[in-house]
Amino acid sequence: MVKLTEYEQKMYDGGMGAFKQRAIHKIVDYANALGAKELCTVSKATVYFGYHPYLDAVESEDYDEIFSKMVLCDNENVYKLDSFSEECFAQTCVGPCDHYCHEPVGISKEVFDKNRKFLELTREAGVSIAGSCTPYLSGWLPLRGEHFVSTESSNILMCNSILGACANADGLEASAWSAICGRTPLWGLHIKENRYATHVVEICCPSETPLDWDMIGYALGKKLTEGNERPVLVGDFKKPDLDKLKKCFSSLATTSGCEICHIVGCTAEAGTLEEALAGYEPKKRQTITLEDYEDAVRANCDAGSADLQMVVLGCPHYSLAEIRAVAAILKGRKVADGVSLQIWTDMAIQQLAEVNGYAAIIKEAGAYLLNSACPLVCGRTVYDRITTGVAVDGAKQAHYYHSDLSSRGCKIFYGDTEKCVEAAIKGRWEVQPCRNVLF
Repeated sequence: MVKLTEYEQKMYDGGMGAFKQRAIHKIVDYANALGAKELCTVSKATVYFGYHPYLDAVESEDYDEIFSKMVLCDNENVYKLDSFSEECFAQTCVGPCDHYCHEPVGISKEVFDKNRKFLELTREAGVSIAGSCTPYLSGWLPLRGEHFVSTESSNILMCNSILGACANADGLEASAWSAICGRTPLWGLHIKENRYATHVVEICCPSETPLDWDMIGYALGKKLTEGNERPVLVGDFKKPDLDKLKKCFSSLATTSGCEICHIVGCTAEAGTLEEALAGYEPKKRQTITLEDYEDAVRANCDAGSADLQMVVLGCPHYSLAEIRAVAAILKGRKVADGVSLQIWTDMAIQQLAEVNGYAAIIKEAGAYLLNSACPLVCGRTVYDRITTGVAVDGAKQAHYYHSDLSSRGCKIFYGDTEKCVEAAIKGRWEVQPCRNVLF
């Protein structure tokens, strides 16, 4: 039985309206299923709102009905969309299309308009429109010890690990319930004793570039097979910056269910190995070898060469520095005919790219600087036409494209940003005999 505060009990009894009552009822159900004894206050949330394709399971144009069934998980009652928690700052995670245009990626105007309509409805209820899988790049920053919820797995890793904030990977619905009622079960990584490292992993592979850290995350996830592992990375590695870490955590969340990853000398709770372990003996010691790294490369990048129809950059969403680097490569050059070069970011970073002239360079080159989404979230409409080849600089995109496009005989290539941009200009992915095929 969950012990509720007077405030929570009032909400539970309906004193704050049926909308919040339903949300806290679901949170209490969730807490009981987990074995949590009480709830904790959530101060920040990202939520998966907008017109996502899976919402079509409800054959209705009434958003209240759609929200009630798909988010509040009630097939019997329709709740009028009401205000979200004033204690919790909530903003949207990625959406199903760019917020300002739909033509460049082949999204229909119907989907575009419905997405804007749904986002406006939740905005009026208190959820800010941000369209970001990297909210920490634009000011959404839960501090150490702060409790948050998020629908983006790499964001959970980033904020737990780097910032020392506290969250579990609750899922789309539970994150929404928390944003509405301002509470989540006090369980898992919300409790200090559950945050200490359990596995020591030594990095014995390249660690200099964003691609290196993408592969480190991918290979690490493949080693975490027991469930609830909390790794701490050690070794003679080059200390990563934020852009490298968002690559690492994105791929780590792709190949595992990991929710916190300590890195000695880098993350909030791992100033030393001893601090990360808190005096406990690790359950296992592992190593990420050069062979593991190369296996990760091969898993994401098909062998050979092929003509390209699409090149996707910005998984996770690009920072301003990453956009600037792409603009520098593209300046005065043109993307090949028949190739869609897409650079994905959020609306805040896109505006900074506009101010600094990077967006104009990208547009002049025939590429697209897009916001709020990515092809994986947009759905198959974006890549249904791909029959020859697609290139990406994010292992998460490569991983999931392989599960869909490979069966059609389409080649999926993975490489660093420069390699991908050059391939978009040439219109073809060519193998280069270097340390591996990517550089």
